Amino acid sequence: MSKIEWTESTWNPVTGCDKISKGCKFCYAEVMAKRLKAMNNIKYKNGFKLTLHKDKIDQPRKWKKGKVIFVNSMSDLFHKDVPLEFIQQVFKTMNETPQHIYQILTKRSERLAEISDKLIWTDNIWMGVSVEDSLVMPRINDLKKCGAKTKFISAEPLLGPLFNMDLSEIDWVIVGGESGFNARPIKKEWVLDIKKQCKEYDVAFFFKQWGGKNKKKTGNLLNGKKYEAYPTDKRITKKSA
Repeated sequence: MSKIEWTESTWNPVTGCDKISKGCKFCYAEVMAKRLKAMNNIKYKNGFKLTLHKDKIDQPRKWKKGKVIFVNSMSDLFHKDVPLEFIQQVFKTMNETPQHIYQILTKRSERLAEISDKLIWTDNIWMGVSVEDSLVMPRINDLKKCGAKTKFISAEPLLGPLFNMDLSEIDWVIVGGESGFNARPIKKEWVLDIKKQCKEYDVAFFFKQWGGKNKKKTGNLLNGKKYEAYPTDKRITKKSA
């Protein structure tokens, strides 16, 4: 099981990454990887250095019951140092396990667009991009170039307003504030504006959290209500709305 509110499980055939934009500054995966290395977890012997785990490629085949799976919560599948052939192997597993829904999230949208036609996009593969501020909004256009049937945006950590997004062809938007001791602030008006845009484009809106030093205390109520919608898919069971 995963503690991430919008998924059920995680699958990490790749671990480790490096920072490319403002959203990476306080990367939770980097902190977790260092902690796991200190605990002598063999999978994280390289800490947060990019590492391929070929032994994990077939892991979802062992899960007969359908799951919603976040792919590479501890890395980025479209990192420049992940070979195309390895990505294709990961996709082959996803293609051949239709009982699962796979959620992939990348900040490297240019590479996603570049190699999309070399990948097989079965309907159970959801593709998303991280859009933490207006500087990286071009990632949305790159996302639209890929072959995924279901496309989504993760605006987490939301670090600034995302005015006038073109959400045509987008199925889902997740919004969340940064959490942790050094969390950068999120503003309510930014969240409400994104919610309004989602309504205008008929896009599912999921508000994950306000974040801050104590994310449990700040919670995820927006004007007293929870918003936890998913793209329409009869296989989704977790907190469906």
